[in-house]
This record gives sequence, C-alpha cells and structure tokens, in this order.
Amino acid sequence: MPTQKDYYQILGVKKDSTLDQIKRAYKKLAKEHHPDMVKESDKEAAEKRFKEINEAYQVLSDSQKRKMYDQFGSGFTSQGFSGQQGGQRGPFTYTYTSSGGTPFDFGNGNFDPFDIFEEFFGFRGFNSRRPRKGKNLYYQMRIEFKDAVFGLEREVDVESGKVKVKIPAGVRDGTEIKFAGKGMPGPNSAPSGDLFITVRVRVPEEFMIMGSNIVVVKEVSMVEAALGINIEVPFVDLDKKSGIGKAKLKVPAGTQYGAKFVLRNKGLPVINRSVRGNLIVQVLVKIPQRLSKKQRDLLEKFEK
Repeated sequence: MPTQKDYYQILGVKKDSTLDQIKRAYKKLAKEHHPDMVKESDKEAAEKRFKEINEAYQVLSDSQKRKMYDQFGSGFTSQGFSGQQGGQRGPFTYTYTSSGGTPFDFGNGNFDPFDIFEEFFGFRGFNSRRPRKGKNLYYQMRIEFKDAVFGLEREVDVESGKVKVKIPAGVRDGTEIKFAGKGMPGPNSAPSGDLFITVRVRVPEEFMIMGSNIVVVKEVSMVEAALGINIEVPFVDLDKKSGIGKAKLKVPAGTQYGAKFVLRNKGLPVINRSVRGNLIVQVLVKIPQRLSKKQRDLLEKFEK
C-alpha cells in the first residue's frame, strides 16, 4: 500500500483553506525550495522537496482532485475498493504528445514541476539554460459521458490556429491533455509553446468515478436487506450509443449497511489498454424514522 501524503501539511495550510491561500502558500514555498536557490550540496534534497510541494499544489489547486483526495487520500487509485485496477502510475492526469513515441503517459511520471514554477514566475529556474519558448495555451473542452466512454476526435479553434485533438476512450473529468508544440510560436525561432486542454465530462449523477472504476450507491429498505432483493444498476455498456446500460444485481439476504458488490469489467475503458474497470455497487440500508404501533410491536417481538 502506498504511503499516504498529507498535502495540506506539505503546503502548510489548513483543510478549509481557500484556493488563494493555497496559491500564496505554494508561491512562498516554491521560491524557498527551488533547487537554484540553495547551495550545490543541498540541491538534491531541495529538488525532492520542490517536487513534493508541486505535487501537493497540483492536487489541492484542482477542485475535483482535492475532493477525491479529501475523501480517499493520496493513494485512492490503488486502495479503497476491491477490484481496483492496478498498473496505473498516478491518480490524476496523463500527458498527450503528438510528436511521436508512446501516445499517452499516465500519472505524475511525466509531470514536470518546473512547468508550474514557470507559469507563476515566468521562468523555470535561476540557472536554467532552456530557451524561452512560445506561450502555452490553456483551454477547457466539455464532452458528454458517451464521448468519454468511446473517445472522439475534434478540430478546435485556439489562439494558435486550428488543432485536431483526439480524446481517448476512458478519459476522466478533469484530465489535462498536453499537445506538444501546438501553442504559440516562439520568438526568434525558439520552440513553440504547448497546448493544454482540460477535459470536463458531464458525468451522470448516479456515477462516482474512481480511476476506471465506477461507484454506484443504491438504497434498499431494512426488510429488503434482511430478506434479499434483485435491483437494477447502471453500468458502462459499450453496446449502447449512450454508453450506459442496466444490469441486474442480486442483493443477498442479510446484507449489511455499506456492503460493496463488484461487477467486473462494467466500468470505463482503461486508456490505451484493452481492459476495463469495474462497477462497484455500495448498498445503503434505509432505517425508517417513524414506525406505526403495529410495526414497533412486530420489531419488538422479532428482537425477543
């Protein structure tokens, strides 16, 4: 199990801090711990700390990532529910490159904290020799849930011109896609900037997305939990144009509050792989708030 990280403690902020407070804390720490601000013997430790600070900021500055982190911790893609798909190298983002090589790089493995530093301060480091490139462009694209299930290609108009973008099957809400060299041209033949598109997916209200897994919460009555019942649950159906189908789930007699049931391969496609996540159904038992005298008498007899 991966070690849990306290991102709030890393940035020195409280859990109820505003985005502005988080940004101010990040700026202060990023300046203090930038590897170019310390003596040579301390650079290795400073770089480790600098990356940790940026990892915390990358999560807490994004409302959806922050919500998932608050609920499940920093390792929520590798724990929490049975049936979780392994093999993902990071919980939040992947990078797309259109310049050859592997088309999708998952997680924070390709995350360069100096890019965030450059966004805030206009340069990557005090001793950096990297030539100043063209301006990066940042856009959002809203897509339907079916487009996240099946993927899509679309030509978009951005400041640098028309760009054909490919959204892979299985993309999640909040995923940022990087199109290398598709930003504004650089000055004096310097490299062009990059285009970053954040995908916003209209996720059905009944779904909670956990990586490639989908979590659905269903309520049953106290009697249904005791006696057992067959219920209908939504799942990702690749045979439906909408991407959503219905499946039957047997809730066995004696099911306890919070019980989880896993329907394998009923979740989202895993990006760039021929496998799918699972559907996880959590059952909540409704306890009646008011009972008639007859109902109370029956329960008291049952208790005896």
